[in-house]
Formats: sequence, C-alpha cells, structure tokens
Amino acid sequence: MDAEFTANAAATAAIFGVFGMAWFGWAQEAPPKAWRPWLGVGSVLSLAAAIAGGVFAVRTWDEGSSVDDRTGPVFGVIVLIEVVLCAAGAIWLQRTGRASLVPGWIALIVGLHFFPLAPLLGYPALAIWAVLVTLVAVAGVAVARRYDLTPSAVVGAGTGVTLLIGAATALVHALT
Repeated sequence: MDAEFTANAAATAAIFGVFGMAWFGWAQEAPPKAWRPWLGVGSVLSLAAAIAGGVFAVRTWDEGSSVDDRTGPVFGVIVLIEVVLCAAGAIWLQRTGRASLVPGWIALIVGLHFFPLAPLLGYPALAIWAVLVTLVAVAGVAVARRYDLTPSAVVGAGTGVTLLIGAATALVHALT
C-alpha cells in the first residue's frame, strides 16, 4: 500500500498537507463556533505535515521517483482534467444559484482524480484516499443539509481531516 519511492511518500505528505490546510481554511467560511479552534489546529498540523514532507521530499528526490518521462505527462493530464472539471463545475454551480455546493463538487473531483493516480504512480494507498475523499464529498453535503450546516464547513472539515491523516500516514512511511 506504500509508495514505491520514499520521495513520493514525502511529496504526498507535502501535497496533502498543503491541501488539507486549504480545506480546513475553507471550512472556516461559516462553521459552528465550537469548530473554529479545531479547524485552526487542523490547519496548523496540516502546515507542519506539508513542511516536513516538503523538506524530506527535497532531500530524497535523487533516490528515485515514480514520476518519470512516462508517468509525468500522464500525471499532468490527469491534474489538468481535475482542474478543468473543478472550475467548470464551480462556475456552473455559481451561475445556477447553487454556489453552496461548490465545496462538495470540488472534493468529489479531487477524490475521483486519486483513482487513476494510484496505479499510475504505483501508490495503492492513493485509492484509499480516493474512496475517503469521495465519500466525504457526497456524505458531507447530505450531513450539512440534515443538520442545517454549511457544506463548506462539513466538506471542508471532513476533507481536511482526511487529507491530514493521509499526510501523516505518508510522512510516517517516508520516515521509516
């Protein structure tokens, strides 16, 4: 389930940490008051994981990576498709008066984009994070509606927690 190369695990920790921090930030748009300190803690922990992962990725990158001449361009295309789908969906939701669903849409696309990355990068654990982020996207919107919360709070916190756990797991793998 681990990344084939230490640098890939470290880079995953860095990337998940950065985006975990972003999701915790988005959750702070309009959360219940009691959530705010926890969202701040999540942001700080995500930042720490991002920094640690980034430093370790730089130090180990010369030891090998699954991103090479074959996988690099495919990786780029997958990420480009992800970004285009996120933007197009967000614009459409905004224009149709459903802007509150943008966090769920973006989390859904983020989760789905991990599925092709797992085999491409030889990192099966990405499939686990794909399932979890996708579930947070779908369930988060339903939970927000059920409990009269903003989707940004529920999806943001859920995706932030998921990515923070993913970052911590990847960092442990990179360091051991």
